[in-house]
Amino acid sequence: MPVRTAEAVWKGALADGQGSMSFGSGAYEGAYSVPSRFEKGEGTNPEELIAAAHAGCFSMALSAGLSSAGHPPEQINTSAQVHLDKLDEGWRITLIELNTEAKVPGLEKAQFIELARSAKDNCPVSQALAGPKITLEAKLLS
Repeated sequence: MPVRTAEAVWKGALADGQGSMSFGSGAYEGAYSVPSRFEKGEGTNPEELIAAAHAGCFSMALSAGLSSAGHPPEQINTSAQVHLDKLDEGWRITLIELNTEAKVPGLEKAQFIELARSAKDNCPVSQALAGPKITLEAKLLS
């Protein structure tokens, strides 16, 4: 099985330093900093990358579940919101919200919700991130 890699480089002290993150595949490289992580500064942050990974993994898992059930989707759109909060013990990811909409011809809403919940619980990224609460809102489009 493949091993996926990424790299981060940080230069300077935390408050005024800067960093960059890149994927081993070369598909992405971006800057990050304290303002991009804890405020609204330019650049990316680890939580945004977690959100992208989770949305992508969930969408693929849902597609697999729908296809296995005989209902291959026309399209699945998923967003993920990763909440980073300052608690007494420090910064923590406290919640991940997945929101998905899918166009799946011939599928009943109840079966869609069941398959979406299974994808949330069983996608590898959900399992890796099992520490924070992960919620799901799923909508079947007609």
